[in-house]
Amino acid sequence: MDKKIKVLVSGGGTGGHIFPAISIANAIKNKCPNADILFVGAENRMEMEKVPAAGYPIIGLPVSGFDRKHLLKNIKVLFRLFKSIRLADKTVKSFSPDIAVGVGGYASGPTLWAAARRGIPTLIQEQNSYAGVTNKLLASKAKAICVAYENMERFFPKDRIILTGNPVRQELQNDTINREEAIRFFNLDPSKKTILVIGGSLGARTINNSIAAGIEKIPQNIQLIWQSGKGYDTQAKKALEEKKPENIKQMPFISRMDMAYKAADLVISRAGASSISELCLLGKPVILIPSPNVAEDHQTKNAQALSTKNAALMIRDCDAQNLLIDTALKTVQDETSLKNMSDNISKMAQRDSATRIADIIFELVTKNKKNGKL
Repeated sequence: MDKKIKVLVSGGGTGGHIFPAISIANAIKNKCPNADILFVGAENRMEMEKVPAAGYPIIGLPVSGFDRKHLLKNIKVLFRLFKSIRLADKTVKSFSPDIAVGVGGYASGPTLWAAARRGIPTLIQEQNSYAGVTNKLLASKAKAICVAYENMERFFPKDRIILTGNPVRQELQNDTINREEAIRFFNLDPSKKTILVIGGSLGARTINNSIAAGIEKIPQNIQLIWQSGKGYDTQAKKALEEKKPENIKQMPFISRMDMAYKAADLVISRAGASSISELCLLGKPVILIPSPNVAEDHQTKNAQALSTKNAALMIRDCDAQNLLIDTALKTVQDETSLKNMSDNISKMAQRDSATRIADIIFELVTKNKKNGKL
């Protein structure tokens, strides 16, 4: 696209929202290098660090989520929401975007509402198989709703749904490294089966507790790459302290996820939308442990979308401590099961998602400008 385009991108809160948003922004820049892109996120959330690191400006809103357990605390939440709506409206007015894109997270609601109110076209990118409340409310005004799963017409107007998949981090698709290189990167043995354990940058309590409780069951012919998350680093190191097993490499955060995925014969993960999209694209066999602490229990629905097609195994959070290690050890040594899962999960991959969403953005802007001239 030759003409300059101004895009407002809103959302965040977790890497699952932020990485797709940055991928979409990068795809827009690839097609239109002089595009003006502004992010709107939530104050004190990780987007305020990750977005500037990716080279984009960001404005923070004081918005936060509702506390369902302590209802009186929501007085402050409502105050922050009204303040965020005013600030979002001010931002939309001053930036004057050609389009506003919402990727989910606290900041999406006020920003897309303010944009739609001013007649600016909006696009929603829904990452999960079960739509969130905010996106369902915003859908009536959206010009396009980009989804990662089929059968989303139960949440959104059918005529505006476009199946694009979730954008993933481009660096994960690194074809210049092989499995042996990747395993040696972690000082492990290429001849052994390797399980990658990930629970997000902050960690997942159930996954970490399950691994810690089952360390003695892991035989020497199987090795683990264990990302415990920053919040569980001390606990994980303590669990390994006595025996110091050479076949388990534990760390709070993995900086080279491309290496980690390439090394893995089997992955253990939560069932966040972005993680699942990455696993589909890379064709990785996976055991999914859905987090029960998410809105509308959407991770369980994400996991079921794969497990019902034999594209993944699912273990409920409450069963993980009893079942996870035994299931993982049995599965990683079953070549037929690994291959079947890999084949089936690969079939669910949506490729070039960020580029496809960028194309839709350009189409909406062009259409809106044409209509404006009539």
